[in-house]
Amino acid sequence: QVQLVESGGGLVQPGGSLRLSCAASGRLFSINAMGWYRQGPGKGRELVADNTGGGACYTNYADSVKGRFTISRDNTKNTVYLQMNSLTPEDTAVYYCNARIRRTAWDDVNAYWGQGTQVTVSS
Repeated sequence: QVQLVESGGGLVQPGGSLRLSCAASGRLFSINAMGWYRQGPGKGRELVADNTGGGACYTNYADSVKGRFTISRDNTKNTVYLQMNSLTPEDTAVYYCNARIRRTAWDDVNAYWGQGTQVTVSS
């Protein structure tokens, strides 16, 4: 089995910062990519940031968070982080961790999701 456990959400004032963490555990032959999505009130789920890792490391950010959010990975801990600075009320959402994982050498790569962590930006 694979589990993604997120932490770090909460309530923050506009202009503040939060750091989200997501740790993958279980049967992990390889992790191809890890990233963050979010779903705001009345909105669909959208990509926030994604990191492919590996030898050719590609990082992709939503335009709305470029320059404010930073994604990083610690491959020794199978963990991905999202540093969020200069937060605005528009960043209020449930943030979901996503990972594309191959559980064994014979498995396909599948997408797994965390349970979500609430981020609320409000004064």
